[in-house]
Amino acid sequence: MDYENLKMADPEVYDAIRNEIARERKNIVLIASENYTSPAVLEVQGSVFTNKYAEGYPGKRYYGGCEYADIVENLAVRRAKDVFGAEHVNVQPHSGSQANMAVFFAFLKPGDKILSMSLSHGGHLSHGASVNFSGIFYKTASYGVNRDTGYIDYDEVRRLALENRPKLILVGASAYSRIIDFRVFSDIAKESGAYLMADIAHIAGLVAAGLHPSPLPHADFVTTTTHKTLRGPRGGMIMCRAEHAKAIDKMIFPGIQGGPLVHVIAAKAVALKEALEQKFRDYQAMVIKNAKTLAGELVKRGFKIISGGTDNHMMLVDLTSKGITGKDAEEALGKACITVNKNVIPYDERPPAVTSGIRLGTPCVTTRGMGGAEIVEIADVLSSVIQNNKDAAAISALAQRIDSLCNRFPVY
Repeated sequence: MDYENLKMADPEVYDAIRNEIARERKNIVLIASENYTSPAVLEVQGSVFTNKYAEGYPGKRYYGGCEYADIVENLAVRRAKDVFGAEHVNVQPHSGSQANMAVFFAFLKPGDKILSMSLSHGGHLSHGASVNFSGIFYKTASYGVNRDTGYIDYDEVRRLALENRPKLILVGASAYSRIIDFRVFSDIAKESGAYLMADIAHIAGLVAAGLHPSPLPHADFVTTTTHKTLRGPRGGMIMCRAEHAKAIDKMIFPGIQGGPLVHVIAAKAVALKEALEQKFRDYQAMVIKNAKTLAGELVKRGFKIISGGTDNHMMLVDLTSKGITGKDAEEALGKACITVNKNVIPYDERPPAVTSGIRLGTPCVTTRGMGGAEIVEIADVLSSVIQNNKDAAAISALAQRIDSLCNRFPVY
């Protein structure tokens, strides 16, 4: 995309895009929730489908001229079913949070209780945090991880479920690095009389590749984003049992959304086609391998990883022993062209704006084609930056090593 029309029409936005392209090219991105789409996904998101209103569903639209919008939405639905083995799929949610909202609004009433992972232990804002709609409209009971092991305590989840009798149990996380046992959660939900909802936004690509257990056989509802490990456009998706299809579809439209974003749905279709290919499965295997390598190399350099390691694409790093906050680590690493996000750790004594940890993930570096030797290099630079976080000259020299890596492994 040459952006020549944009350059003439709006030089300021053009400059921002060119600068963002340069930023992505020149930085090692270790943010677990980010990834690079394929050029094909980028192209379709900038297509003429952005012009089209298509309220309703394929074959039942409230606008004329939707015959091609119907084609791409049907493709996205069919491919999602093929990838995940879902009985019903709605590809219209604009985001993962709106996908979650649709499930809540369709099957819960204000004041109903949900049981979900605490935000401070790795959950997500839309899982019942007090500042989010999910915590404003619903009462939330929270489970977390064991202080000593960093793993979900399933016995504690069961105890809380039987004690609180929630209407819905939510499983899924934005900062949990271990395999989730959806079968155990299903048993707990049945025992306590609750619906089970799984939010797999972070691990969807791993689930699609068969490298993480799928919640589809066990959960009533499965929500996800379509970016992150799935490597598609920013958006959401809901999968559910056929018996819940009508209620879910009705809540998305006309319940909480109007016209769907047809250009994004078309991009979802492209990404889901890519997810059916063997090279996508190979990619996801490398994501996990790189994450394990990164965690192991950091442990060698004296870092504490919550739970001791990772089974997926991410890890939480406890910086307490390094004498630096997550906020300061994020800033120092940014100066060395390594992009991370500060993150609270379980039982963190620092506030979310400061934190005692950082969250790291390997989807972006793996998309760039990096492997073992490069991950070792990244771990070494990261460790050196933390160790020399007050030394501008040292950080500048370390940034040159990152620049060399980026030049060898371009984004596109």
